[in-house]
Amino acid sequence: MTSEHRKNSQLEWRLNPGYLMERGSDLESTIIFFGRFLADRSSQDPLPEKSLFCEQGTFEWGDTPPLEKVINSSEDWNFLLQNPQLFRRSLFIVEPWDHVGINALNETVRASKNIAFLAQKIADCDSILFPLWHTGTLDLQSVIPVLSASMAVILEGGNASVHKPDEWTYPNCSREDMLTFVEQLLLSRSPQSAPVIMICVSHQLAAESHIRLIQNAVNDVINTENITSDEDDEALISLKSVCEKIRSVGENLKIEKRDGRIVAQGWNDVNFAVVLNEDKEIGERYLLPYKTPKAKNSTIPLELLKAHQVMAHEYEGIIDQMILEHGRDVDISMFHYDEVNEEAILFANWAYITLHNAIVPHRYVIAGSHLSWLLQLPYSVEILASTEANGEILTECSCTCINYKDFETKKIRRSFTCQFHPELLKDLREIGKRPEPSYAELKESDGVRLLVRLLYHGMQE
Repeated sequence: MTSEHRKNSQLEWRLNPGYLMERGSDLESTIIFFGRFLADRSSQDPLPEKSLFCEQGTFEWGDTPPLEKVINSSEDWNFLLQNPQLFRRSLFIVEPWDHVGINALNETVRASKNIAFLAQKIADCDSILFPLWHTGTLDLQSVIPVLSASMAVILEGGNASVHKPDEWTYPNCSREDMLTFVEQLLLSRSPQSAPVIMICVSHQLAAESHIRLIQNAVNDVINTENITSDEDDEALISLKSVCEKIRSVGENLKIEKRDGRIVAQGWNDVNFAVVLNEDKEIGERYLLPYKTPKAKNSTIPLELLKAHQVMAHEYEGIIDQMILEHGRDVDISMFHYDEVNEEAILFANWAYITLHNAIVPHRYVIAGSHLSWLLQLPYSVEILASTEANGEILTECSCTCINYKDFETKKIRRSFTCQFHPELLKDLREIGKRPEPSYAELKESDGVRLLVRLLYHGMQE
């Protein structure tokens, strides 16, 4: 593609976000339409009746509106920077891989199109696609602030395994590149920043990134000899004490499966955060509220269990709200072979809380030191849900809530991860390869309603 062609292509992007409404769309209207969608299952579509498919009946990224906004190069990125209204009034959809899997019809599934469709159909909210598998992560110092300034960031799934580096075969985006990207995104959740929702393999990337961030924090503190303005080394002594404890627990924590197999020993094991699931999960599953294991039936350290129980009582869960609303289990679509280990997330939750509480009394000293990046860490990560089939729990950690607590106001901001695909309907097909779903059909989908609920709450924090 020539530079002139690229320039002309960019000029075809709609510079006023919104496709169904003449006046365009913005954050306020998007939240209102999301709220309307969630209010019941029977109301009519409040937006104008208009197909999102092109005249030829297709729905493909980069072809025609509303899917014309695709970042294919650094030139595309620079064009976006020159038009900030585009990213400030749109969702960013990030692809770590070109598809999320192959369904029963032997179709590859590019689920990012489903997210773009439902956001446009429900709230006339535009989407910008950032296919990292094609472009690479570009300049993270530029990319992360722009993503954080959008309405929301959704990291899609992919067909590679987080615990198998050799499966990340796209030359522009290795496993290490993706983990670095996710780590920086996890550290970017600040007041008024965009919430992040990570799906399937991105849920697994988040789990691995939690462990890496905690390891980096522990090593950074332990290797620090002094902190300027830290009188009598009070801050450093306190932080080193908790970091030594975190390291000890991390190095000795075992990952045990339901059949008694030990699949990982300690936080340096490649399978510590993510491992092959006991069974494949493809198709319809029920989502249940997560239950912290009972101490007498578990080998997980008691302090990890207690920390999660306290966190679960402190904040009302999205999954619990949905089940109370519906009066039944939540029906979602699974499409994966790997799972995030329950023990790893319980450990990450406890470690984050422990670090946060140790920082609180010394935050003024730490804020002025090279350890100031620790203030950007999550406050906690809570397991929200598990999946069940035939009366048995198959994936204990199916959905998480990443909490960020402001040190001064104590306000909480949230991002979310889910192993399942809330954007896929029961047929596990991508929009464009299946008929265009109606507003009423989307309202009946528990998965779509859950995704909209996560966006609705996250975008208001």
